[in-house]
Formats: sequence, C-alpha cells, structure tokens
Amino acid sequence: MNPWRLPIWTLLALFACSGAEPEDTWDELPLHDRCFEGLGDESRGLPDYDQFDPVVGRHCSGTDHQDIDGVEQVVFLGDSVTVGTPPTTEVEFYRTRLLRQLEERFGPLASRSCAEFGARNDDLLLPPRQQILECFPATQDLTTLVVMTMGGNDMFAAAEDMRDGASAEAIMADVARAGSHFRDAIAWFDDNASLFPAGVFVVFGTIYEFTDGEGDLGSCPGAQLLGFSGTIPEMRDAYIAINEEYVSIAVDTQRDVIFMLMHFCGHGFHAGDPDNECYRGPDAETWFDGTCLHPTSDGHRKIAEMFFDVVSE
Repeated sequence: MNPWRLPIWTLLALFACSGAEPEDTWDELPLHDRCFEGLGDESRGLPDYDQFDPVVGRHCSGTDHQDIDGVEQVVFLGDSVTVGTPPTTEVEFYRTRLLRQLEERFGPLASRSCAEFGARNDDLLLPPRQQILECFPATQDLTTLVVMTMGGNDMFAAAEDMRDGASAEAIMADVARAGSHFRDAIAWFDDNASLFPAGVFVVFGTIYEFTDGEGDLGSCPGAQLLGFSGTIPEMRDAYIAINEEYVSIAVDTQRDVIFMLMHFCGHGFHAGDPDNECYRGPDAETWFDGTCLHPTSDGHRKIAEMFFDVVSE
C-alpha cells in the first residue's frame, strides 16, 4: 500500500507511533518572520535584532533572558509613560494594570514609582535627578522587579534638534549618547548586586513612535502645539539605532526588553492608512493620545500586557 494515499489522520497516527516528533524550527526563523511578519518596509530599513541573538518569548512581546520568580516588590523607573498622564485615568495606567496582574501572580507586593515627567536616559544615574540612586539608596531586603519605559524624551529632543537644523550626523551622535547612558543605567544593577541580596530583575521597553514609520510629525493633532509640522524621514534611522541598542543591552546584561516599537507600529496616527507599512486593518485603533507621545488607555493596556508576558514566561 502506498502510505501517501492514506488519510491524513492515519498518517499522523503512524507518525506519532513511530516516536518521531515534528521538528520545531520556530527559534531558527528570523525574529521578524516569527513575530512581525508583514509589518514594516524592508526597503526603508527595519531594526535588526537578530544580530544580537536575543532569546525571544513565544508570546513575541519581548525577550526571555531572566527566570523571573519570587517577586516581592515592584519598582517603576522612567518617564511620563510610566508616570501616566490624563486623560487616561490612574486605574488605566500601565503600571497600575501591571501591578494588579503581578499581585495575582505573586501575591501582595510592595511597590513604588520613581518615574518622572520629562525624564531622559541621563536622569537615571546623573545629577540632578539620579532616579536609580534616589530610588535605591540602601540595601533592598525584598526580591525586586524593576520596570521602566525610558528614552522617548531623548528621541523627542533629537527630533526638535533636527527640526531646528541639526545635521543627521549630529542627531545620530546624540542618539548614541542616549544609548550609552541607558547601558550604564542597566549595568548599574549588576555593578551594585550587593544592594539586592534577594535578587533583582529588570525589564524595560524599546521606544515607540507615533507616525507608524512615516516620520510625519504633523499627523498627530497636537503636533502644532509642540511646534512640529512636516516630515522628518531621517528620524527613522535614529529610531532603528536606539531600538537596536536597547536589544543589544538586554542581551549583553541578560535583562529583558519588550518590543514596543513594533507592537505600536500600525497603531499610530497612520493607523487608518491602508498604504502604511504597518497597516493592521480598518479596525486598528490609534494607541497614542493627543499629546502625540503618551498612550491611550488601550495603549497602556498593551504595554501592561507585554510586560506581564515577559515576566510570566
């Protein structure tokens, strides 16, 4: 009998009985094919995270470098995305949602936030803010999970400089400096491991942007209030560079990062444009509010979901 003429369910049963298992090649595929197929325009350039060989969770929300368990306290660092901004209410902020989810998983948790409006990467360690040093002035007796979004204000400042005439080379130098400040901040937790005798886990986000890769700053209704108009396509390279650096930092320090840039692409102010490289269909919602920089309630929900996925796997 020709086995290839057997019903498919019979073939599957025979295959199962043979003791063989289908080869799982998911981990061998490029990250874009695994998680973001159909998103982005390769001809214009996409972040290349594969060059750093990150371990990626099956949820595709981010990396899976840390075995996060036994968390007793959660500390939030970073910028206004973590602080939360109106019109989104406090109960809808991602840090509030995430804390509820974490307490369902780990039980009651100590928590605090040292995040600040307008914070940039150098504010994590350098004066006058020194978020990390102010938030961890002494030994922490509890197993700690640090969560943060940071870097959006650095990129906003870069866009302002480019609008005002700075060269692309100068912008890329600023972006590299911001990445270096962030690398120093994440490395601080290993350099000061003695302050965390019960252990410390760190999860941070890559940096999203509201134009869905178009560089169309005027697409946001509030852009004029911020002094923005027109298109700055050069910012695409800047966003690719900083996001690649964040993934590199996660790999080098074996901390974890969520892929905010790619998950928010198609939920910016070109969400309804079928010609956009990240178009997700006619029902895709915009996850940025009128400030251009901050997430809506649905955006906060998505950020909380991504952080929780990374913590849970």
